[in-house]
Amino acid sequence: MKKALYIFFTFIFTFVFISCNYQNTNQATTDNTNHSFVENYKAPKFKNDKRAEKIKSVAPKLLKLMEDYAKKKKIPGISFGIVVDNELVVSSSTGIINIDSKSPAKTSSSFRIASMTKSFTAMGILKLRDEGKLSLEDPVSKFIPEMNGITYLTADAPTITIKNLLTMTAGFPEDNPWGDRQLHQPATMLLDLIKDDLSLSNVPSYGYEYSNTGYAMLGEIISRVSGTSYQSYLKSNVFEPLGMHETYWEIDNVPKEQLAIGYRWEKEQWRLEPMLHDGSYGAMGGLITSIDDFSKYVSLHLSAWPPRNDKDNGPVKRSSLREMQTPQFSRLYANSKNIQGDPCARINGYGYGLSITKECDELVRVSHGGALPGFGSNYMFFPEYGVGIMAFCNLTYTTPWPLSKIRSLLFDELEIQPRALPVSDILIKRKAQVIEMVQNWDEELEASILAENFYLDLDRKDRIEAVQKVFNEAGDILKVGELNPSNQLRGYFYIETKNGRIGIAFTLTPERDPKVQKLQVVFQKK
Repeated sequence: MKKALYIFFTFIFTFVFISCNYQNTNQATTDNTNHSFVENYKAPKFKNDKRAEKIKSVAPKLLKLMEDYAKKKKIPGISFGIVVDNELVVSSSTGIINIDSKSPAKTSSSFRIASMTKSFTAMGILKLRDEGKLSLEDPVSKFIPEMNGITYLTADAPTITIKNLLTMTAGFPEDNPWGDRQLHQPATMLLDLIKDDLSLSNVPSYGYEYSNTGYAMLGEIISRVSGTSYQSYLKSNVFEPLGMHETYWEIDNVPKEQLAIGYRWEKEQWRLEPMLHDGSYGAMGGLITSIDDFSKYVSLHLSAWPPRNDKDNGPVKRSSLREMQTPQFSRLYANSKNIQGDPCARINGYGYGLSITKECDELVRVSHGGALPGFGSNYMFFPEYGVGIMAFCNLTYTTPWPLSKIRSLLFDELEIQPRALPVSDILIKRKAQVIEMVQNWDEELEASILAENFYLDLDRKDRIEAVQKVFNEAGDILKVGELNPSNQLRGYFYIETKNGRIGIAFTLTPERDPKVQKLQVVFQKK
């Protein structure tokens, strides 16, 4: 019996895992097809949704965590916030943004968010792709001809594409902190760098290595394809549609009382860091924004989930946002530990300007950090929960929050729950028919709901005998449980009986009228 249960639950786990596992995308140049869709599709939704109220209730605890953390890490000022769907439900600050003026940090204060800029750059590329103006498979040299002259490591190396730049797989070396200091350089510097020939650390497409230079190139591509500057393109196509009117590129354009000044902690005192101007490397990390403004961007990413039939009226398509959040070249960290210090393997991959992690407890988080001289920033959102968190600080290369404590507060103490997938109409219908079939074995019913492979995989007589044995051992039926869907065409449920519990799992075919192609019935004795 233990073996039967093991097989049953392995079946369930395997298909749930496969359905949740990451898949690489290879989207076409453009997708303007008005395809047909299932009108009555039921999108995942929250049950007894009290996420916002729960998170608001711990606002004082969050502020205390940040105050203690800032004191411990010698951070002058921190601003932070939490978004639930499209609402900034918690936002606060601690400390100061300017030591000389003693200006307090506010959620309207403007911090340089460094590499968090990269997802905006990726978004600009995908928007141009969606408009049919480029393909992710295009060689970078199509738009930056200077790339034709670079020396590859091997004769069989594939040509560097836009997708390579997006996913950090172009073969460029990791360039922190050198790249940080190039922020203010003019476009001529970037082009001269390429003309003089770039040194590669890897063969393109076969390894991940973080590259600021690659994202500077993406900014140059956006400028050339759009016919306007990279900065202007994002302002017109992303910031303004989202109402991000207090987001800047150039420090000189930020109101003085609003601008966070960057510092480093050295010899037991804060020292001023040079404030870099915007330039050709701005696409990798030059953005300046506030918690109030950035929360709108986090809400945009959260709005991509779940896939649904609602009107798609954002500045970027929901499917493109989800594509940004899909990891490429995933890597397994088998020896990782969770916040309690227990073994907890995780998978991590870089998407398009975003890092995606799935942990052993199935929690998926999408995030990106940022670090420049004088600043540290991070944001993280949990698509299945509709929750995003963000924090900015003004201390060199400093993580702006005690993340493990914040996560524990949200997911352990508050126990917020993810969306649940409703049962599709066809699963509801087939469940009732399966229950009737396994009790009565009516040939007419079998003919109407079973796929052609069903009795080829296991003889009808043998299958009936096996199922009847389970029901005989289980005894009288007391209660039929709710169906737990894995997706639109697969699910499982339990039947409580006098002597224990029967587990039934079934999978339907891809036919227009989906049939039962696989059925498992096992018994768990009390």
